Amino acid sequence: MTSPNHPVRPAIGRTLEAYAAFEQRLMAVHAPEFTAFDLTMAQAKLLYVVTVSGDLSMSEIAVRLGVTISTASGAVDHLVSAGLLSRVDDPANRRQVRVSVTSRGRDALEQMRELTVRQLQELLNPLDDTQLDVVERAIRILTDAVASATADATAVPSRSNHP
Repeated sequence: MTSPNHPVRPAIGRTLEAYAAFEQRLMAVHAPEFTAFDLTMAQAKLLYVVTVSGDLSMSEIAVRLGVTISTASGAVDHLVSAGLLSRVDDPANRRQVRVSVTSRGRDALEQMRELTVRQLQELLNPLDDTQLDVVERAIRILTDAVASATADATAVPSRSNHP
């Protein structure tokens, strides 16, 4: 968790440990509901990537998932056969195919999102308003951190006339 160049601050280490414990307990409680989707985590990630990105080529999918083209192709084949993704020839390059989400794939992701919302609501219901304020504030802080990290990652370095 630490690297020679970037040691983890103690507060970050404690936060990561708390998150890991939360995640483990959440998975243990809700695993049966998630397995009803009959998708592996890799397949769910593929479905998500294609849904949020629009249609993609096989090489774009492989890059975004950090896998080989043959691995991406096998995963796409499975989701195409399940009716969650579709594949069409790229009119601009007949050697390429474009992969996109089907309405059934969108519905599956929406069902997963609804399950997550229901699970979170069950977790939040017993909390009092003071505790909910803390959770809300923490989520907003994390949302801002994601937005900031995204902005930093996409920022174009400015060019200066000075050496």
